[in-house]
Amino acid sequence: MAELTKRKPNRLNQYDYSTPGAYFITICTKNKEKILSTVGATIGRPLIQLTEYGKMIDKAIKTIEKVYPFVTVDQYVIMPNHIHLLLQIHTDENGRPMVAPTIGRVIQQMKGYVTKQIGKNIWQKLYHDHIIRNQNDYNRIWNYITLNPM
Repeated sequence: MAELTKRKPNRLNQYDYSTPGAYFITICTKNKEKILSTVGATIGRPLIQLTEYGKMIDKAIKTIEKVYPFVTVDQYVIMPNHIHLLLQIHTDENGRPMVAPTIGRVIQQMKGYVTKQIGKNIWQKLYHDHIIRNQNDYNRIWNYITLNPM
């Protein structure tokens, strides 16, 4: 029997994904279907038109901060076949870590909410994450998300 190639782990080994900090997340649709939005040309900046699915996702993203008070969505974009999120887990005013969910739990529940609203799963099984290491990294990701529609 032929040996299967070993898949590279998606997550950083031994890292606690509930650690306060910033995270860049990319979630793709199943089979990269372009079902979330369309990107049209306008003067100066592209215009993103959300589909009905995209509108449900927009609502779900805006709900994250209500469900998880110590998680903020600093920036996001809903592209035709994927979404980018810049999430932060915060500490309290004394710098202590707050009881926060893992990034995986936030993403799992958001995807589950959207799936339930739509009535079918539109998501690729996994997602990509990047732990933001410093302010330059944060600024680079912010700009990437902002400029992605272009």
